[in-house]
This record gives sequence, C-alpha cells and structure tokens, in this order.
Amino acid sequence: MARLKFGAFLAPHHPIGEHPRLQFRRDLDLVEQLDKLGYDEFWCGEHHSSGWEMIASPEMFLAAAGERTHTIRLGTGVVSLPYHHPFNVAQRMVQLDHMTGGRAIFGSGPGALPSDAYVLGIDPMVQRDRQDEAISVIMRLMKGERVTHESEWFTIKDAKLQLLPLQEEMPFVVASQVSPSGMTLAGKYGIGIISLGSMQKGGLNGLRTQWGFAEDAAKKAGKVADRKEWRILLSWHIAETREQARKEAGHGLMRWHNEYTLETLGRPDAIRFENPDHAVDMTAFTEGTTAVIGTPDDLVKKILEIDEVSGGFGAVIGFVNDWANPENTRRSWDMVARYVVPAINKHTENLSISRQYLIDNRHMFERAGAAVMKKIMENEKAVEALKETQMSSTPIPTTNAPDLRKASAAE
Repeated sequence: MARLKFGAFLAPHHPIGEHPRLQFRRDLDLVEQLDKLGYDEFWCGEHHSSGWEMIASPEMFLAAAGERTHTIRLGTGVVSLPYHHPFNVAQRMVQLDHMTGGRAIFGSGPGALPSDAYVLGIDPMVQRDRQDEAISVIMRLMKGERVTHESEWFTIKDAKLQLLPLQEEMPFVVASQVSPSGMTLAGKYGIGIISLGSMQKGGLNGLRTQWGFAEDAAKKAGKVADRKEWRILLSWHIAETREQARKEAGHGLMRWHNEYTLETLGRPDAIRFENPDHAVDMTAFTEGTTAVIGTPDDLVKKILEIDEVSGGFGAVIGFVNDWANPENTRRSWDMVARYVVPAINKHTENLSISRQYLIDNRHMFERAGAAVMKKIMENEKAVEALKETQMSSTPIPTTNAPDLRKASAAE
C-alpha cells in the first residue's frame, strides 16, 4: 500500500465541568505535541451548541496553533458554510493561510448539529445545497476572479479578494458522513474528502459504496477523484497492553457515550453503557466497529483492514477524545507516532533487512575479526588486555573483537 498521512481531528468533545480556558490551552498543547511528533495534519471543528463542543471559530483556534507549530498542516474541520457569507469565509481562510505560512487546508461541511442550524434560523433541507453553492463561489474568489452572485441567502457584487492564498492552490476538502452529498461534492469539484461516518458502527462496510459516489460525480463533471485526498476518521486509545488501554479509556468512554451521544444528541440507535467494560466491549470489540482500544499492533491491523475494505485511501485521521486522562491521551498519540506510523509506512523495514542480512551472512565478515586477532596475537600485553576486556560486563559491544577461545583452539 502507498504511504499514508496521519493526523488528528478535534471536534472538540470535552466533558462539561472543566474550565474552558484550560481546555483550550490543553488542545493547543496537543497540536504542539503532534507537530513535534511529525503528524501531517490537524483538524478543528465549528459548533455553536451541545455544550461538549465549544470551539465556534476553527480559524481563530488554528491561527493560535499556527504560532506554536512549524510543519503540521492545519485544516478547518469544518467551516459550516450555510452559517456564513462565502466572501467572509474566503477572506478568513486566506488570512489563515498567510498567518500559518501556507499550511491551511479549507475543510467545509453543511453543518453537523441540527441545533446550530435551528438557532440561526436555517432550514436543514437547504444546508447541503447552500454548501455546494458557497464552494463554487469561494473557489472562484480564490482563483482571483471578480465575482457577482445573487442568491436567496447571500449577495456579492464585483467581489474580488484583496489577498490570495499564500499557497499556489489551497487544498479544499469536504466532510462526508452517511448521505452521498459530501462524496458527490468532492467528485463534482475534484477536491478532497474527510469521511466522518467511518467512526460509526457499520461505516467500514459502506466505504467502497461511498467512494463510488465520488467517482461517479467526478466522471460526470470531467474531474478526477483522487484516493490520495481521501481521509478516513477513526477513534482510538493506545497503550502498552489491551488491558491497560481498557483501564485508561473505559470510564471516559462511558461518560462520552452516555452523556453526549445518548443524552445530548439523542441518537435513536444508541444504548446506554452500563459500566466501563461494557463501554469498551461495545465500542471496540463488536463486529463492524472501526474503533481501537488496545496496542499499536491492534491499530496497525485495523488500518490495514480498512485499506483492504475501502480499496485504498490517503490519510488516517484520529478523533481527539477525552476517554483517558490528559497524560494517557498524550501518551496514546505518542505511541501511534512511534510505532503505528513507521509500521504502516515501512519506515523501519530496511533497518530490519539490514540486521537480518548481517545475521544470515556473518561468515562474510569474519575476516575483519581475523585482522584484529593477527595484530593482537603479535603482542603479549595486548593478548592479556583482551582477556580482561572479554571478561568484563561492559554493555558496549566489540563487534570486531576476536574470540580467544577459537584462537587458543587453533594453536
């Protein structure tokens, strides 16, 4: 399989009760950690209700993150386009791109929470069409065009951006959940996709079908649907053992599911978790789930499974959750960077090959030891010194040191 990018998606989903200012700071600390660990992307969402999701402006958050990071790409995950005038969205994204040194990714969606649309007086039936309309206008603006466009919900007259993105072409990405609208938009405009529905039970089996929507729309529009620009969202908590991961994540997972998914969102198919073990079993150890609560090897296995089922994609995006405490959460991300990323992308494969080559061909390198032995055996003091060295418990290996036992036998 081709090398995958790795990233993180912050909705955020934070339990109510903690100081919001400290949650913001901790989220920024996480972005900084991920940047140092070499993650490719970080995504931040927009929400205006529910209590658990209190970032209203992903652009503001990512601008702050940009000051604390160096290489990680920063994506809006997502700007809910029906909530905003497209000209203002385009201007904010261009400014973000300049402020982050050309690292911005423009992710958009129709708006995920019905309560957000309700307080803004927006009919949910028009949200997806409005996203489509806004994308077309924003793309034209970012190409430097002067645009006039009149709609039932916004008007622009002779509009032209004063500043274009720092990148020659800013990446556009749309969110896809259960309906085909996100995938269809991606294909229509030849842009990237982030699949949020892959976290849901059964979402794994629908990935090939979902990708088909993108390919069909791309073909119709004369575009190309590129699997390298397909990001799949997964949930995980990783520790040294499955038992440790279960212990660390169980309580927080149960609270997140019961208080947020079940009680706050009122998901009709959700059942209450009775205890932490029940929460872990239902989330990570039932048929059709994509969540991983376990070891790095477990996550590697799941990613390879998804690659096979989906037909291939370009990036794994981990959902940032508060299942575990902050310390164990940070350690989970650290372990993914240290073990999962190199396993998936074969960063250490040649190291293993090199090691095995030496093991299998040791006879080819014995002449080096013979050369050292020749010089040692010519000097009695050197022979005695080597005896002392070989008897010591030093952890430093003497790779070319000869075996005196063989030398004595040869005499």
